[in-house]
Amino acid sequence: MERRSWAEPYKIKMVEPIKMLSREERERAIVEAGYNTFLLRSDDVYIDLLTDSGTSAMSDYQWAGLMLGDEAYAGSRSFYHLVDAVKDVYGYPELVPTHQGRGAEHILSQILIKPGDIVPGNMYFTTTRFHQEYAGGTFVDVIVDEAHEPASRFPFKGNVDMAKLRALVDEYGSERIPYISVETNVNMAGGQPISMANLREVYEYCHANDIYVMLDATRALENAYFIQRREPGYEDKTIREILFEICSYSDGATVSSKKDNLVNIGGFLALRDPELAKRARALLVAFEGLHTYGGMSGRDMEALARGIREMVATDDHVAARVGQVEYLGNLIDKAGVPIVQPIGGHGIFLDAKSILPHIPQDEFPAQALTAALYVDSGVRGMERGIVSAGRDPETGEHHYPKLELVRLAIPRRVYTQAHMDVVAESVVHLYEHKDEIGGLEFTYEPEELRFFQARFKPIG
Repeated sequence: MERRSWAEPYKIKMVEPIKMLSREERERAIVEAGYNTFLLRSDDVYIDLLTDSGTSAMSDYQWAGLMLGDEAYAGSRSFYHLVDAVKDVYGYPELVPTHQGRGAEHILSQILIKPGDIVPGNMYFTTTRFHQEYAGGTFVDVIVDEAHEPASRFPFKGNVDMAKLRALVDEYGSERIPYISVETNVNMAGGQPISMANLREVYEYCHANDIYVMLDATRALENAYFIQRREPGYEDKTIREILFEICSYSDGATVSSKKDNLVNIGGFLALRDPELAKRARALLVAFEGLHTYGGMSGRDMEALARGIREMVATDDHVAARVGQVEYLGNLIDKAGVPIVQPIGGHGIFLDAKSILPHIPQDEFPAQALTAALYVDSGVRGMERGIVSAGRDPETGEHHYPKLELVRLAIPRRVYTQAHMDVVAESVVHLYEHKDEIGGLEFTYEPEELRFFQARFKPIG
């Protein structure tokens, strides 16, 4: 039968007006923001694809949960609803609630990493690596080489290269490697998944060598979708079953609930070992809040518990979510604009290095392209290249990642396909006029996580 169009598995019952500034107003706004889209006012943005973190639309069921949240300081029933949801959907028996994912990253790093430790991972993420280094560790990338090649259509670019991992263990010894940090649907690689077979192999190898496997399960739902579509033997399993199996090959996970879990704030550290959980809760009380609320209100925990169950209630939700990403990606790809392939789970990643070959990497081509996109159409994206990579803390030199990308991250259940058409038209227009885009230089560079607050100006 001929394939028919699909539609979103929800209907809209409330809207938020947005406005489009004139081009002159957008030009003034980007100058005032120092050519950094993080520093733009949201009122000046037409279509906001800066991030999919905390920007999703909650359901009527979740909004109802806000009214039922138990705000007791200790022993909130909303906390126990959250514990049950994490146990049922992810399979972890121990829950440590945090204000968002980076709170969980901080606590995990502090309880497991000692100065001089080595922490392998399948590509860095900015805050994850920061917390590992802050605890005295050194991050080492052990992702497969295909992840660094935007045009490669390898289906599981999030895979760990087992040869790299074994070589690292042989060089430093397992006693200096407290855990491997395995991200599902690797963000900096373009939203690329890890296969179940690879994750299983990593888990078996690490357990044989007394090394924990800790997931960044922030986008594990989208990873489960790609396993269902791409990995033999999983085509007849539900997303919920696949997600549960993903987590079974780990000792714990950090989760920013502002993504898969469909809430605007919140996160958690989930563990299997009750002794590790005790150590984590001791830090939680010092840095976040009591062990039965962490950094969240009762209403936030109630909405989160409902979001966790809602995201796996049917497979339709994640199919539509990734389907919208694929819709935008296909429009841009068909126009010949270089993007990371295959199309990822949470956004489209423009290959700024290929789009702007006339701009050297140390003149920040992805940052320049991100700013140009905003000026052209009011669409806000994010740089994921040399600015995000930061500097080597010992030498002070830039990290030069192979990937120099502009991320267009799509919030869940927020925009229509017509919004995606507007985005695609703007990207294609910029590609046709790419020679008019020039490089940037710093006017202000923070020492840590510089991409959030750095300021730039055009060279010349």
